[in-house]
Amino acid sequence: MSRRVSLPAADDLFRGNRPMTAVPDEPAPEERSSAAPRKPSGRVRHDEKMTVYVTADELLDIEHARLSLRRHQGLAVDRGRLVREAIAMALADLEANGDDSALVQRLIAR
Repeated sequence: MSRRVSLPAADDLFRGNRPMTAVPDEPAPEERSSAAPRKPSGRVRHDEKMTVYVTADELLDIEHARLSLRRHQGLAVDRGRLVREAIAMALADLEANGDDSALVQRLIAR
């Protein structure tokens, strides 16, 4: 009898949880109706991750905003949720106003 242990292959260890042919839950931006407002995901389990690098001052500003929301509005939000809300606002403005959106204007100015 062999004393070798049978281990799973690397493909089995590192495969994704979803099949590659999965249909996305969200419609593509061109399929989204203008009547349906863009909503942030809020407090749900997030399957996707994106790393964004910020300066120390930007991180401090985000933390100050988070603490201000807690102190003045009684809203206990984490930095991720704060950033997701800001992204949702910027994308909704872009979708509604196109070239006149605050996002486009700020990107042009830099």
